[in-house]
This record gives sequence, C-alpha cells and structure tokens, in this order.
Amino acid sequence: MGAEGHADGTVGKALDILDLVARHGRPLRFSDLLAQAEYPKATLYRLLQTLTNQGMLALDADQGTYSLGVRLVRLAHAAWAQSSLAPIARPYLDELAAKTGETIHLAQMDQGQVLYVDKRNAARPVEMFAQAGKVGPAYCTGVGKAMLAWLPPEALDRALARQSFHRHTDQTLDTPERLLAELQAIRTRGYAFDREEHEPGIICCAVPILTRSGRVIGALSVTSTSARTTLGNLERQADLIRDIAARIAAEAESWRFPEPN
Repeated sequence: MGAEGHADGTVGKALDILDLVARHGRPLRFSDLLAQAEYPKATLYRLLQTLTNQGMLALDADQGTYSLGVRLVRLAHAAWAQSSLAPIARPYLDELAAKTGETIHLAQMDQGQVLYVDKRNAARPVEMFAQAGKVGPAYCTGVGKAMLAWLPPEALDRALARQSFHRHTDQTLDTPERLLAELQAIRTRGYAFDREEHEPGIICCAVPILTRSGRVIGALSVTSTSARTTLGNLERQADLIRDIAARIAAEAESWRFPEPN
C-alpha cells in the first residue's frame, strides 16, 4: 500500500512521522523528513504543522528542525504509569539486583519488538544496548525470545512477520526456522538465553512474566558478560528469576495490560 493509502488514515501518517523523528534521536530538517517519509511535500507539511500545533513536535525556527514535543513526555509518563509493569515491578527488580549483583532488565512486547521498561545496573556496570525506553529486536534477545515462546499461535505469527532476522553476531538465529526450534526448547526448559546473539560478549537468562491464564505480560532477565561469567552460572539463577517473575505477575494480575501484538 502506498503512503497516500495508509490503512490508518491521517492518524497513521502522523504516527509514522513521530516514529521517524524518534528513531533518529536528533532534530530533523524538513528535507530530511521529505526524503524518508514517502509522503508528498504538501501532505508532509500539513502533518508537521498539525503535530507542531498539538505539541507533539517542536519546531526550532532558527535551525529549521523538528524534534519530539513536550506533550509526548506527558503522554509517555501516563502510559508508563498505566500500562507499564515498571511501577509494580520496581521493588522486585531491586531485590533481584541485590541477590545477583548483575544487570536486570524488565521488558514488554510492542508491535512484535522488545520495549525495555526498566533496568537495574550491575554492581560493576557494563555498557550495552538495552536501556529503559529503548526498543530492541525480539528474535535475538533473551527477554524477546522468552515472550515469543509463550505467545499464542496467531500472535506469534504476527510477531515473527515483524522480525528483521538481521545477523547481528555469529550467534544470531537469523531465520524463522531456527528461531522456532529455539522457542520450542525455551518452552520445554522454562527460560531463554541470549548467547551473544544481539551484542558480542552480552549474555543473559530470561523468563516470561505470565498471568495465571498464561498470557504474556512481560519478561525479566539477568544479564552479564561472557568475560565476567558463563551461561551456566546465569542458568543457576533461573529459579530465582522465575520466582521474582511470578511475584510480579501475581501483583499485576488485577491490572489490565494491552494484549501483546
């Protein structure tokens, strides 16, 4: 479907523009957006004008650049409070971090990708991609695979269709077939690994956060480096991670979270 035939109409086009600005992480000029947005010049100008008037984008008149607006900060804060596991999970992440001394990640699924909603740094912090607020791939991260493994078939098919299967490292599972075999193994043992599949040297053990009915509402991981420890050592933390995940799920049971898709 062409840009002008966006299935979600004007709202969908406007969200595409916001996503484009967010992905770049820096202010963009009109010419930058025009080159990448695939909308006609007049359409793009109208969308930018509306988003700016509504506070969703901010225009720097001197530089001629657009950046995300303050209104999005308010919306993001409300979404974090209402739909994120982070407020519920905060004390449990603190407990898991104290008991393991390693990096802790809390994630949820967003459009088939991993949204990191909270994090605790290790006693000796390590630089890595995953940070609260960042979106990462599901097919090559421990938390992503832990969530994919427990999705119902239709939701899993939708999520798989959204994976790029880009080969980040020599360990990346870069085909649907390889990933599906791994997801079966994850369901059998009850937890997932990241075997340096997204970043060289970064390893983790991850578990899903499931409601009593088995619905996936998130994932929790203990992450370290291959220079500091081994997957075997992280695997020995699996029962502890699952216990913490179950306690988060129990407290979240009365909350209503969006269905993963």
